Amino acid sequence: MTPASELGAFLKSRRGALRPENVGLVPHGDRRRVPGLRREELCLLAGVSVTHYTRLEQGRSARASREVLIAIARALLLDDDETAHLMDLASPAPPGRPNPTRPEHASPSARQLINAMTHIPALVLDRRNDVLAWNELGHGLLAGHIGLGDVDNPALRPNLTRLLFLDEHMRELYEDWAEEATLAVASLRLTAGRHPDDRRLAELIGQLTMQSQAFAERWARHPVRTCTSGTKRMHHPVAGGLELAFETLQIPGSPGQRIIAYSAEPESPSENALRILAGAVAEAPTATDVRGESAPGAGEQVGARP
Repeated sequence: MTPASELGAFLKSRRGALRPENVGLVPHGDRRRVPGLRREELCLLAGVSVTHYTRLEQGRSARASREVLIAIARALLLDDDETAHLMDLASPAPPGRPNPTRPEHASPSARQLINAMTHIPALVLDRRNDVLAWNELGHGLLAGHIGLGDVDNPALRPNLTRLLFLDEHMRELYEDWAEEATLAVASLRLTAGRHPDDRRLAELIGQLTMQSQAFAERWARHPVRTCTSGTKRMHHPVAGGLELAFETLQIPGSPGQRIIAYSAEPESPSENALRILAGAVAEAPTATDVRGESAPGAGEQVGARP
């Protein structure tokens, strides 16, 4: 979709989610053919031209002044993330902005940092959620069924969003999979709005839309939300139940790369579960992978060491 059509679809989705009573209007007795506010009602609240707004919503224009956009955002009751997304969609990148297509790599210092975190899972992601590096515990927590070294091969490199929707292991890992899936789509929407010229990101979205109904349904609802910290509830096949806090650290000077680290409350059952997982990771080369199953080529699985 073009930036203009993305902007129009977003506006229409948010207008359709509002009722007159949500914004202080008294609904008349007439029956509405479609749910949500009428364009005229929204424009009255925002104080903008119906003609101009209609062009925006119909995808015939992606340009509007900041003042108009702020007025529309207030009328639609958009939160901070949604307002930022609206601004991104209405101000697409100018033609000719560099769009690197070569695979990214984690810097040596970023790898050194996460490998020094020996007691907590940690990984380096790019803006598309490709895993650029992970420490052994991070690998064992999230994707022990994938080779530890796959992150170093762009052809095999895992993508956390793709795994979430297309890999059964991820569905079993997250206790709140549906919530996790919605959050992943909402975060991806923000990224797509900021980088409409990212071909690899567009290919990922296209693949997930075609191969996952759960993704396609969420994508069509235009959720928008940033997520830099919070709690994940998991049920690991070896470690058992885990409730882990996570924090995101942006890497300055990189094209949107970030470090995500997970930690457990001290002396909690989750901290003990991480110790169990660390033991499984250490034993993986000679015994089993972290799914608790005998695995051919286990030396290439979680915790494998040359």
